[in-house]
Amino acid sequence: MSELRFEGVSVRYGSRRRGTTAVDGVDLTVPDGAIVGLVGESGSGKSTLARAAVGLAPVTAGRILVGGRPVRRPGPVQMVFQDPYSALDPRMTIGASIAEAIPRGRTDRRAEVARLLAQVGLAADRAGMRPAQLSGGQRQRVALARALAARPDVIIADEITSALDVSVQGTVLNLVRDLRQRTGLSMLFISHDLAVVRYVSDFIAVMYRGRIVEHGPADRVLTEPEDPYTRELLAAASGGEVSDPDTGSGEEPLPVRPLRAQRRTR
Repeated sequence: MSELRFEGVSVRYGSRRRGTTAVDGVDLTVPDGAIVGLVGESGSGKSTLARAAVGLAPVTAGRILVGGRPVRRPGPVQMVFQDPYSALDPRMTIGASIAEAIPRGRTDRRAEVARLLAQVGLAADRAGMRPAQLSGGQRQRVALARALAARPDVIIADEITSALDVSVQGTVLNLVRDLRQRTGLSMLFISHDLAVVRYVSDFIAVMYRGRIVEHGPADRVLTEPEDPYTRELLAAASGGEVSDPDTGSGEEPLPVRPLRAQRRTR
């Protein structure tokens, strides 16, 4: 795995006079083998930054590097999207969707699909099913397997639990933590929910109106926030607890309640 770095990255849509700057001069690093949680309210530019990293949004200034080299093709960075159902072709079997992402040259694709399914906690017989036959949590596991199939340097997970029932969010988050421990996975984990980000991240970056307003080790950002907006997010993050009903892993309960911090003016 390799470091992902955004250096002065900006994304702007429209004309110079009537355009909108969605991402404004972002500097952010995802260290090798670490999970960086990117949190902020809807419209803050999180998903646009993610899409820029995989070539789905135009970079109008700055550059994006993986392992110190500019990203010129989407392969080194793979993205897992919010809605696992729309991300998978409903006409294809699970096995075919995963096999499609395996780089050429691997002859035993069936064995590789089975290995990838096992890596995300699914039985090999799921390969013959179609997305509609799986639950939302299982589809998101398939989406993760498909991303891993490309052997990327970094994975970007964009709100991957927000479309799931609260009862299964913990299962997917435990999987993310387990994958990092077993594979050294580097990940940019995007969410509007600070509790979810806290559960999986080594570092936390806070985004507001297209800019990173705070970034640092998770413990420091959560206990000693420096930016007023971060303090608003922390004040808004409270609520219930959800444990993982599937694994019985003994992990601490996962609090999950989305942030609804008030917007501020600068």
